[in-house]
Amino acid sequence: MKVGALEPRALRRRLRGPGLRLRTGPVVSCIRSPLEAVARGIALHYAAHPLEPDEAFADFHVSVERPVGLRRWWRPQVLFKLDGESPFTPLPGDQGFPILEWGLNWCITGQYHRFLTLHAAVLERGGRALVLPAPSGSGKSTLCAALALSGWRLLSDELTLIDPATGLIHPLPRPVSLKNESIDAVRRFSAAARFGQAVRETSKGTVAHMCPPLEGVQRAGEPARPGWIVLPRFAAGQGAQLQPLPKAQTLMRLVENAFNYNIHGLNGFRRLAALADASGCHAFSYGRLEEAVAVFDALAAEPAATAGAEPCP
Repeated sequence: MKVGALEPRALRRRLRGPGLRLRTGPVVSCIRSPLEAVARGIALHYAAHPLEPDEAFADFHVSVERPVGLRRWWRPQVLFKLDGESPFTPLPGDQGFPILEWGLNWCITGQYHRFLTLHAAVLERGGRALVLPAPSGSGKSTLCAALALSGWRLLSDELTLIDPATGLIHPLPRPVSLKNESIDAVRRFSAAARFGQAVRETSKGTVAHMCPPLEGVQRAGEPARPGWIVLPRFAAGQGAQLQPLPKAQTLMRLVENAFNYNIHGLNGFRRLAALADASGCHAFSYGRLEEAVAVFDALAAEPAATAGAEPCP
C-alpha cells in the first residue's frame, strides 16, 4: 500500500496511534505525530511511497510533538524525538515538517551504518550515478532539483548511500529541501515542481520542500553504479564551467563529506578510493540552471569508458 491510498482520516489515525511505517529506499521509519502540518507534509511529499505493515521492523521510531507545559500553548514549539528522547532543542511551532525531515537525516547519518554515507546529492542517468558533494550554500540542492526535473532520476538531494560491499549507490528518494532564493529559482525553472508550504524564519531562512519526482520513488529499489563526481558551486552571473579534477583531490573531498567514514575504517577508505577511480571527476560552477542542465546532459551522453564509469571492484 502507498501513503496516497490512505484516506486523510486513516493517515492521521496511524500518525496519532501505532505510527506510520514509511519506507524510503532501504530505510523504514515509524513516524508518530498529532500535528496537522506533519500529516499534510507526509500526505503531499510521500504519497507515492510504500507503507510497511504495523508489525514490520522499523529502523527508527520517531515522533514530532509539542512539548509539555506552557510551551504547548504559549508561543508553541515542536520537538523531534527518537525512541522517546529529543536530541535537538525545540523549534518554533510551525516547523513540524522541516524538523521531521532534518531529524530523519540525523537518524541516518548518526545511527544507520549499513552504508557508507556522504553529504552529497546524487542522481542517476543510464545506470550511472552523479554524486554532488558540497557544503550548504553551494547550490547543490538547487542543481539537484533542476536535474531531477529534467530527466535525471533522483536518488537523494542530501545523502549518498554507498554499499561498502559492492560500491553500488542506493536510492533514498525523499523531498528536496530548498532555501531562500533557490525556491523561486526552481519554480521559475520548471512548472512541474511541486512544493509544500514554505516555512519562514528557520535557522536556514525560508525553507520549502519539493516533492520527489515519481520515477525516483517508483525505482527506489534500483541502485546505480558510479559515474561522475562533480563538486558544484553557484556563482551568480557566471557561465557554466566544467573542469577536470584530480582523483586524489576528489578523494579528499569525499573523505571530508563522509559522515561515518570512521565507522567503516580501512574498508571505507578503500571504497571511497574505488568510487573516485571509477568516476569522472570534475569541479563545476554555474549561474543559470538551464545552462547547468545542458552541461550535465552532455556529460551523460558521453560513453561510459570516456566518463570513467567502470563498476567498482
